[in-house]
Formats: sequence, structure tokens, C-alpha cells
Amino acid sequence: MKIMLDMTPKTITERKSLRVNPAKTCQPVGAMYAALGVHRCMPHSHGSQGCCSYHRTFLSRHFKEPAIATTSSFSEGACVFGGGSNLKKAVKNIFDIYNPDIIAVHTTCLSETIGDDLNALIRELEIPQGKLVIHTNTPSYKGSHVTGFGNMMAGFINYLSEKSAVSNGKIGIFPGFVNPGDMHELKRMAKSMGVKYIMFPDTDGTMNTPITGDYQMYPKGGTTIDEIRQLGGAKHILALGELTSMIPAMEIKKKCDVDSTALPYPIGVEATDKFLMSLSKLSGKAITEELEEERGQLLDIMVDSHAYYGDKRVAISGDPDTVLGLAAFCLELGMKPKYMLTGTPDEKFTKLAKEMLLKYGVTDCIAKANADLFELHQLMKNEAVDLLIGGTHCKQIAKAEDVPFVRAGFPIMDRYVHSYMPLVGYRGAMRLAELMGNALMDRQDRDAEDKDLEMVM
Repeated sequence: MKIMLDMTPKTITERKSLRVNPAKTCQPVGAMYAALGVHRCMPHSHGSQGCCSYHRTFLSRHFKEPAIATTSSFSEGACVFGGGSNLKKAVKNIFDIYNPDIIAVHTTCLSETIGDDLNALIRELEIPQGKLVIHTNTPSYKGSHVTGFGNMMAGFINYLSEKSAVSNGKIGIFPGFVNPGDMHELKRMAKSMGVKYIMFPDTDGTMNTPITGDYQMYPKGGTTIDEIRQLGGAKHILALGELTSMIPAMEIKKKCDVDSTALPYPIGVEATDKFLMSLSKLSGKAITEELEEERGQLLDIMVDSHAYYGDKRVAISGDPDTVLGLAAFCLELGMKPKYMLTGTPDEKFTKLAKEMLLKYGVTDCIAKANADLFELHQLMKNEAVDLLIGGTHCKQIAKAEDVPFVRAGFPIMDRYVHSYMPLVGYRGAMRLAELMGNALMDRQDRDAEDKDLEMVM
């Protein structure tokens, strides 16, 4: 006799001191990625060699590109006496061997715990003429990779951006923690309108480089040092990602008195409209016919495929601004977010999620920050959904619950090409509609085949 056990949890116990499969990684990963978006920059991990190796591997597996970085290589001695000597030797070796224009130092748990004063250590360094060393503090036990990304941007601004009495007329675009394909799409839309801009950081051209037969440690892409300096004289900053880009936006305001506007990631119709209208208002440039045509094509796709999306329940996990953007587009498609979870500990995420859901009349969605994938799995066992959207680590949940799964966001380690393809803009929304629609239609086809098979049996 087979005994069936009901493993479905009836209640979920709040865990405050433990995370199981967290939906985030640590600050230095984000700091390293931000530094890779600066031209001829070498990210430097001030900590143990193992930390740097992990962070590089994490980025390389997602982008399928070599994520260059160096390390202070702490040993037992550095843990006791501090890492000043290690940093001094490392900086000399980096400039001698790899010859970057700038070294961007970020801290790790170890260097933060022992209390290394990076400001003082950098002032004591012998830096070659014309070269630069900057730093930011990125303790891994606080925030997430999204926090580290913003802190690294703030570090560059703090060291390099210069206040100007006269505006240079350029619009600063902080793209947020997105793929090179997204940054490329943001630039394409700005260029099509003839907008003068500075994108910072810019991994389009550093983390999506073509194969030429010759390895280039410093590809042609990335925001230049001069452009980061010019941010201090920018006309205005568009900070994309209301949680991701606020740290550098506040830093540029404090240091250079440059105002900024916080916008959601331009994922879907309304958010892309907001981005383009802001560009148009600030620059005085009209939105082009090309972009209007893309918008019309997206709306046509949404109307044509509405029957597959209507009232479908969706669970979304990932970075806070990415989750908010994906949920907004799902709502535009007629879907209903059931669970919105991010591992980044920022309660503003919950506030923004509730405001968005209320606008669409959705009252039964659980939106939570500082959550983990084990909790998401528990929720889905209690009440199932029709679609799951998230990074690679969600695939085990999708498999266990037999739910259609769309990979979107960070990290995606078990698929290729995704980092080249945008999620932002009208084109990015078309791609999302394709991915989600095909996943739902494949499930519908499979269910129909199973039903036909049952009738035959």
C-alpha cells in the first residue's frame, strides 16, 4: 500500500536570523560590475583571494565574459595587522603589470571587520603620474549586490566628479543594475532623439565584446574618467531604478549640486513612456517616429496575445527595481502578480509595490523585501501560480511545482545570449511578451495533449 504524505505547509514561520537560498548576493559583486562599466578601470577587491575569485566567477557565469579584477590577497597576517601593506604592494603591481588608468577599490567583509581605513591608505600610496585610485566601502553583511553597485558609483562620483558653474547641457543617465543589452537599448533610444547624454556606468562594450582573435583587457567601451568628471556639470540626472540609483543620485547632488529625477526601470509601456518623456522635456528633443512606431507594435502584440495573459497569476523574484518593472509590465498585460520577493533589504520596495498594485486594484499580492527563495517556494505551495519569473536559482522551484518559468534578471547562469537582449524599452517589452507568452502557450499545449491522452486511455 502506498502512503501519500501531504508536505504542503499550512503556515509560514517568520525567520529573522536565517536566510535559505537568499535572492541576492553580496555588495562586492555589484561594486565590481559597476567598476567594469568604467573605461580602462581595474576593479580591486581589498580582502582575501577567495572573495575576489567568487565575485569574478559570479559575474563571468552570468555575462559569459571574463570579469577582470585584482585582489589584496589577505593572509593570516593581514587579518591581524591590517591590509595596508597588501594594498600598497597590490597597487604597485597592478599599475606595473596591467597598466589601467584607474583602480577602483572595494572592501569585503574581512577588511571591513578589521577596520582598514581606505581613505588614509590611499593617501599614502605612490600612484604613478596620470593614474588614479578610488574606493568605496562595501561590507557584505549589509545590503546586497544592488547596494554595492550604487556605493561604487558614489565612490567614483566622490573622487572624480567636479562641480561646474556652467552646465554642459548633457543629461546624466544612471541605468541601474542591468545587462549590457539594456544599456545599449537605453543609449539607442537617447541617440535616436539626438539627446546629449552621459551614461554611467556603461558595460555596453566591456561585458558584451565581440570575438576578434585578440584579447583586450580594456575594451573600447565604458564611461570615461572625463565623462564622470563632467557629470558634475550635467544639466540633470535621470536615475533609473528608484532603489538602485538613489545612492549615487544623492552623492552627485551633495557634491556637485546636480538635481536628479528617480524613475522606474523603463520596463513595459508606461515606464518607457516616462523615460522618453523625461528625456524629451529635459533636452527639448522630440520623441522620434521610430520610437512611436515601436510603441505601437508593442501595443499590437499585447492586444493580440491578451487571451493568454488575462488573469494569470505570476510570482516574481529578483533585484528590487527589476521585480517592480516586471510586475508593472505583467499588470499592463492583464496578469496578476501574486508574489513579489526581493532579497535586498529595503522596505521602500514594499511601499512602491503596494502603490503600484493598488493602482491596478490588486489586493492579494504578497510583496516582501529581505526575503529568500525558500520562502517563495513555501508561498507557492500554499497557493499556486501560473508563471514564475526570476533568475536561475528559481528553476528548482519551477521544477518542483511544475510551473512555467521565464528567466529574467540576475543572475542567469544556465542560459546564453540573455545579457545581449534588452528588457527595457519597447523592444525589451516585446521580448518579455514573447518569453512569457511562449511559456504560457507551451503549458497550454501540454495540458491539451495530456487531456487528449486521457480521453484515449
